[in-house]
Amino acid sequence: MPLYEEIEIEDMTFDPKTQTYTYPCPCGDKFRISLEDLWDGEDIADCQSCTLFIQVIYDEDNLPKLRTDSDDEDEDDDNTGKEKVDDTLATEKSEADKVNDTMATLSIQA
Repeated sequence: MPLYEEIEIEDMTFDPKTQTYTYPCPCGDKFRISLEDLWDGEDIADCQSCTLFIQVIYDEDNLPKLRTDSDDEDEDDDNTGKEKVDDTLATEKSEADKVNDTMATLSIQA
């Protein structure tokens, strides 16, 4: 296993959606390691396009919390429902404003 370099986790990019840290590989792809792997004590990130690996230097106390599948569902349900209600209310208010403006314009013309 050819170890390319030791990299501080602060130098890596974290994607909260995929819960994955990445770092550019010299081959043009990226080294990847999941947050779950880091919480499990793994510290080796691999590149899927070549044979290189990096060792990730990190402090477990500073890692983001590991998101569970139920957290995703709860978060999606909460946000999506609220966003839909907010969007519907905004659309209804906008439509009501248009009607009121039209009525006011007709009243002025009459």
